[in-house]
Amino acid sequence: MQEVSTKPYLLRAIYEWCTDNGYTPHIAVVVDSRTRVPMQFVKNGEIVLNISFEATSGLKMENDNIHFSARFGGVSRDILIPVENVIAIYARENGQGMAFEAPAPATAEAVQESDAPQEPESSAPVLSSVPISEPEKKSADSEEKGDDDPEPPKKGGRPVLTRIK
Repeated sequence: MQEVSTKPYLLRAIYEWCTDNGYTPHIAVVVDSRTRVPMQFVKNGEIVLNISFEATSGLKMENDNIHFSARFGGVSRDILIPVENVIAIYARENGQGMAFEAPAPATAEAVQESDAPQEPESSAPVLSSVPISEPEKKSADSEEKGDDDPEPPKKGGRPVLTRIK
């Protein structure tokens, strides 16, 4: 019989510690083909989720998976996270918690199999640098020439709320 990892037990213990002390438990997760999360919130292949009682519905932290329902932009989503993909659990208020090793990368065969049906993941947006616009170039040139007198910010009073009917 294969021994069960201590990780799910530690996750449940830190979760309980957070809730007992009035903290908000968060988990950091590595996203792969087995993880069901809203992909628009994934950054650098990871996502951080609030798993507090107030933020989730039907939270179940089992030995293999964590699953629950949560609202993202007002839309309820079912979330499924393999326990091995959790890389940290911590309290939002003070950062105390526990970090874990990231899961081992999948073998080349597994990656090819999982990439075939998962085209939206592979076509994720990519960041690229943007050239400096003309007004910014001019201000950069004036700094190089020694103009140390940039235009001072306009002084105004307190902000005013204007009612528009």
